[in-house]
Amino acid sequence: MALPSTVLGRQLGEELRGFREAAGLSTAVVAEALDCTKGKISRIENGRVPLRTPDLVALLDTYGVRDADTLSRLTTLARTANRRRRDGWWNQYGQVLADTYRDYIALEAVSDSIKTFQCQLVPGLLQTPAYVRAVTVASRAWQSPEEIEQFVQVRLARQERLSNEPRLTVWAVVTEGVLLQQVGGPTVMRAQLDHLVAMTEEPNVTVQVLPFSRGAHAGMFGPYLLLSFPQVSALDVVRAENPTGAVWHEREAEVSRYRELFADARTSALSPAESVARIKRIAKEHRA
Repeated sequence: MALPSTVLGRQLGEELRGFREAAGLSTAVVAEALDCTKGKISRIENGRVPLRTPDLVALLDTYGVRDADTLSRLTTLARTANRRRRDGWWNQYGQVLADTYRDYIALEAVSDSIKTFQCQLVPGLLQTPAYVRAVTVASRAWQSPEEIEQFVQVRLARQERLSNEPRLTVWAVVTEGVLLQQVGGPTVMRAQLDHLVAMTEEPNVTVQVLPFSRGAHAGMFGPYLLLSFPQVSALDVVRAENPTGAVWHEREAEVSRYRELFADARTSALSPAESVARIKRIAKEHRA
């Protein structure tokens, strides 16, 4: 399973790839010059691994780039990327978070927009504490009450992005089944649906419901998230989820396909206003 790259790591890697290609060198030639594997050069260029200053200097020297300003700028970029990997608040929960989930939170923390399609659960950023707790217990990934509560706190900490400036923009399309699934029981679901309605009143949150009546649709194959970033040079990434983890997509052709899928889901779903009405109706039924 490929790990996602950090935004700054990708920016650094793209610049280094540009220098390598301008020098007319293959990854094999560069790997031989640095006495490492081609895989390492590829991971550096994809922003998937921290880049130490000695390796950065060696790469630039191999590419014939000896400008002091360029070296200073890229060194600062590398150190900043490494620091963000190391110092994020999520690292304090390392014992209850898988590496891939910490990587996701790191990307989410610097994104400015998330589009998500969910056919199983309410999106994590819009879940209530009781709903999070019910999902966590049902997953059986965490056993002790302490671990479960720590995971709940991680989810709540992520949600601060919705109210802290600059606010994260979230556009979620959920299937009607998500609203009917009795996660945690009727009381928990009533509160969760009320919370969904309340969140749609925020200017940075949009929720649409894809009703059963729409029949077969392109999103039936599983949930996914499309993350965008404020940096001009930063490319979107997609996290496609499955029961055993997640698959990351960064190639533009793959990301474009998910943009099309989300556009189709938005078109097929009820309008935001109709969706709120549907959520309120289902919440009322839970109270019956």
